[in-house]
Amino acid sequence: MIPQEFAVAVAALRARRPDARLEVRWHASLPSTMDAAGALANDGAAHGVVVIADAQTQGRGRRGTTWASPTAAGLYFSFVARPGASQTLSLITLAAGVAVRDGIGAATGLAADLKWPNDLLVGKRKLAGILAEGLAVGTPDQAIIIGVGVNAQTAAYSPEVRARATSIEDELGRPVDRGALLSAILISLWDWLTRLQQSPGDILQAWRAASPNAIGTRVEWEGRNGVTAGIDDDGALRVKTPSGIERVIAGELQWML
Repeated sequence: MIPQEFAVAVAALRARRPDARLEVRWHASLPSTMDAAGALANDGAAHGVVVIADAQTQGRGRRGTTWASPTAAGLYFSFVARPGASQTLSLITLAAGVAVRDGIGAATGLAADLKWPNDLLVGKRKLAGILAEGLAVGTPDQAIIIGVGVNAQTAAYSPEVRARATSIEDELGRPVDRGALLSAILISLWDWLTRLQQSPGDILQAWRAASPNAIGTRVEWEGRNGVTAGIDDDGALRVKTPSGIERVIAGELQWML
């Protein structure tokens, strides 16, 4: 049974925004909400189906990393998105980052910075992460599974990562209502993904305004190094190197923050 804090918030959201066709499926524990949502998408799940778990045993981030998901310490969910075939994974990832940031701000008042391509930071410590995986990309059946992990309480991360992670409760010094947080992030995702279809430029503008480290920060990747020079209109990170501007589309960067 869905916890009361989520049930009340989701019911209020449906009453307030009947146009947002969100279907929330709650689980006490899952190996990974990404895998569960992906299976539903393969079976035809519609845009707005959300799989949320109170704990994950095999939660994951980008490039095979693990996302710690202790019980009731954070938000761990995956959103099935059905964008138009013309929308790229890069822009959808950026839109999701803007949406999660805005949702956190609306629910708690906490302002986080975005770090390309998928992290939310407070200072130099990670508050939330986003993972986007495509299914049947470029076809009429395209689905993007947007995974979101938000550290709500200190227990959301282990002692060994405490130096590089933070939580909403740590930053605010008070408890956070996870139901209100989920509701705010979901409606923000719905609205920003809709906006992406209509005006991609709005996403780029919002993302750039929320990412101070996207310009003037030293980065290293694949034996190269340079200084960030913003993102282009396709969502790629531009890096100024001794040989000129390079576009980074994917890969693991080392940020010298």
